[in-house]
Amino acid sequence: MLLNNENYFSVENQMKYMGVSQFKSFEQCQASALAEVTGNFEREKTTALLVGSYVDAHFEGTLDLFRAKNPEIFTKKGDLKAEYRKAEEIIQRIEQDNLFMEYMGGDKQVIMTGDIEGVPVKIKIDSYHTDKIVDLKIMKDFQPIYKSEQGRLNWVEAWQYDLQGAVYQEIVRQNTGKTLPFFLAAATKEKVTDLNIIQIPQEYLDVELERFKKNVQFYDAIKHGLIPPERCECCDYCKITKVLREPVQLGDLDFE
Repeated sequence: MLLNNENYFSVENQMKYMGVSQFKSFEQCQASALAEVTGNFEREKTTALLVGSYVDAHFEGTLDLFRAKNPEIFTKKGDLKAEYRKAEEIIQRIEQDNLFMEYMGGDKQVIMTGDIEGVPVKIKIDSYHTDKIVDLKIMKDFQPIYKSEQGRLNWVEAWQYDLQGAVYQEIVRQNTGKTLPFFLAAATKEKVTDLNIIQIPQEYLDVELERFKKNVQFYDAIKHGLIPPERCECCDYCKITKVLREPVQLGDLDFE
């Protein structure tokens, strides 16, 4: 089956290919990720996610289709809800900046496939240029983020966009023979939108590619039923499917 925008996230292609978002889901909870790729669980479409998707759709030229598929973004009167009016403001701010628009000026939503450690991998690039790879990010803000067991991280590392860049770079290299730099074109949802273009250093990408290589076969084995998935017992999926067996002792509760 030829991958396209319509079937990119189909169950068949989610099972066939590993993607960056899928990989990160397996890192968070193996049971939830497996339920997602098999079509047995769907994460809630949050407003924050939809606002980012609204801006993405504008720049890929599919905003009319996005609006039609997501009627919840409109009021009963047919007007855009406040959050999506903010998305329009973000778009206008981006389009005022020449450098940002230059980086967004490549080929849109370019799909490529490749192979990492024997596992088929798929990517979809927001803006592909002959000399660089660019991904659009719409963030709450650019402040550092606290992650358990890691402390305060910059938002790029906290959301593992360096991992995304590593995988995109490798798949592009396999398809073109060129190792291209990876950039984030980022804007914020703050009252006054902030903008930035960020290049992720090659040494970061190299480290993250090795991490992907180290774990991708394991997660692929879980997908195909060779290894049972572990439950995190914290995510929505684990809560929904939780079955009580016996009482627990107070001392066994986690107070951290």
